[in-house]
Amino acid sequence: MRSVTYTMGVSLDGYIVGPDGRFDWTAPDEEFFRVVTEEMREVGVHLMGRRLYETMFYWETADRDPELDESLREWVALWRPLPKVVFSTTLSAVQGHARLASGSLAEEIERLRAEPGEGEIAIGGATLAAEAAASDLIDEYRARVHPVLVGGGIPFFPRRERRVDLELVESRTFSSKLVYLRYRVVR
Repeated sequence: MRSVTYTMGVSLDGYIVGPDGRFDWTAPDEEFFRVVTEEMREVGVHLMGRRLYETMFYWETADRDPELDESLREWVALWRPLPKVVFSTTLSAVQGHARLASGSLAEEIERLRAEPGEGEIAIGGATLAAEAAASDLIDEYRARVHPVLVGGGIPFFPRRERRVDLELVESRTFSSKLVYLRYRVVR
């Protein structure tokens, strides 16, 4: 069965976006960007909300930029053909290799798990991840912990009154002082 993963950059105090709406502190350095690219190779479909879809839409045409370096071109070559499912109540259409979700998050994940196919089902965005976590749909949490305290904003982890036991699968520290933590949900 395909696993569902939630991966985001997070401040040490637990936020993916600061109170000012900025997340510029999450840009990976060259060393960690290689890890990001390798992770993308394992994704079979990416689920996201409207805000993340609009933020990531830049990458649908980024390869037209002559200033783009080779590592970013490689990432774009993986991102563009990747199937994406967008959850939105305000969008009537999406572009690129994306489609609007036709069912609830749980229904979409159930359908994707039942379909033949390879690769992880990646969830991007805290709001969608919080919904998936509340329904016990996430199999792995992957936190890219950045050495910054932002003091508030959008939290990485949903604020639920439910315990979830995790098993550490991988941890690495990079020269940029970023710490990568990969946890599997214990079922």
